[in-house]
Amino acid sequence: MTSPVTGAESSNAGTNPSVNPKGQLRRVLGFWDLLLFNVAAVLGPRWIAAAGHNGASSITLWVLAAVGFFLPTAMVIVELTSRYPEEGGLYVWTKMAFGDFHGFVAGWTYWIYTIFYFPALLLASTAMSAYVIGPRGVELTQNKHFLLAGSFILLTVAVVLNIIGSNIGKWLQNAGGVSTYLPLLILAVVAFTYLRTTGQHSATVFSRATIIPHWDWGTVNFWPQLAFGLTGLEICTMMSEEVKDPRRNFPRAIFGSGALIAVIYVIGTIAVLSMVPADQVDPKSGVFQAITMGSVALKIGFVGVIAAILVSIGNAGGVGTTVAGVSRLPFVAGIDHYMPAAFGKVHPKWRTPYVAILVQAAISIFVLIATQINETANSAYQILVDATTIVYFISLIYMYAAAIRLAYRKDRTTTPNAVLIPGGVVGVWIASLLGLFVVIAGIVLSFIPPAESADKVLFVAKLVIGTVASVALGLILYYRGVRSKSRAAAAE
Repeated sequence: MTSPVTGAESSNAGTNPSVNPKGQLRRVLGFWDLLLFNVAAVLGPRWIAAAGHNGASSITLWVLAAVGFFLPTAMVIVELTSRYPEEGGLYVWTKMAFGDFHGFVAGWTYWIYTIFYFPALLLASTAMSAYVIGPRGVELTQNKHFLLAGSFILLTVAVVLNIIGSNIGKWLQNAGGVSTYLPLLILAVVAFTYLRTTGQHSATVFSRATIIPHWDWGTVNFWPQLAFGLTGLEICTMMSEEVKDPRRNFPRAIFGSGALIAVIYVIGTIAVLSMVPADQVDPKSGVFQAITMGSVALKIGFVGVIAAILVSIGNAGGVGTTVAGVSRLPFVAGIDHYMPAAFGKVHPKWRTPYVAILVQAAISIFVLIATQINETANSAYQILVDATTIVYFISLIYMYAAAIRLAYRKDRTTTPNAVLIPGGVVGVWIASLLGLFVVIAGIVLSFIPPAESADKVLFVAKLVIGTVASVALGLILYYRGVRSKSRAAAAE
């Protein structure tokens, strides 16, 4: 196990790149950077749109997911990162708990999920940005050429800024956090004003009968998306050795951002449904559909344009957080020689893992184009969301299991300033099992194709082939690395 690197050690290591590539990284992220990073990474208007499309029962589902999944997961992440604030996050935690092989699988599946995640996020982000031109943007939300072009632009901005450096890229993430939250506050104000001044009744009846979920197949298929909308707090922990005073700043930022996110998800869903009937809510851009509708009715259409501009910045920040955080996984694996050595390289000027970032972006572009073949815009988006959920949740299974295994280590109660889950080992088991139940159920349910899928058999086939192929590729790289390390050891 590598001990955490202090700021002074990082500075000294940077003068000798051959000693430790991680030593070249800069500690530039403070509390507010982490809090806004988390908001940009986790909070997504697209999840409010998906919840609105599902109906009023989503309000109850949000509350259940926040209490039964989001909070326990936050507690697990806070304990692990305050005990082991090291670059690589769950890759390092899993390696400590179960060894190099499982550490690599956890890190690989987490990294590979972004290859699916970026296209899904980019498609939704571009669809939302269409509302910058007002109501006329509705048609563009289903235009494949517009969605592809906008996706390429957003990804390029995020990649360039994060290669330049965390001290520069963090401002994209900070702007993303603010610009993601503000449009949802605007949505809430527009909805309240719309109902109060126009005399209109809510488009959705909020009663006990409508808010209580009906556990049919539609709700079951939707629930993994909702759970996925509450994940992402662990991304910032991938950059632990680039954070100032990580044991103090991580817990405050994670719990603070978690509370802000949970509250706005509920309020935002209520606001959308108060203006737009559930069956008319666009599952990708429903937030701005509602804002546009309300602001036009109030004759303040410019508000919808402002919100769309803000969310475009927010989405760029969301892409930026994932580029920044997840690229650290292949970077650390490259240093460990389980991935090609190029992944472990740090840019000589900007001190960022630029090779991992560029490879990540290139493969994401390929997947983005491939998933558009023979699919409608909504169906293609759904494939990306489900594929992302499956691969990503595999890595989270490792994280929860690692938390249980590491709870039995003696350093749990002796690590200075560690923020532990209440209840000792029993508390760790409860929090981790809640997380495990949700992610395993999410994997199983993600294979259920949506009603609008053009070819349900092809939909499932794409998910199975994509998941198996992505994991198999990782195993090939891992055993290649093992052989390479064995040869090097024999030569020495």
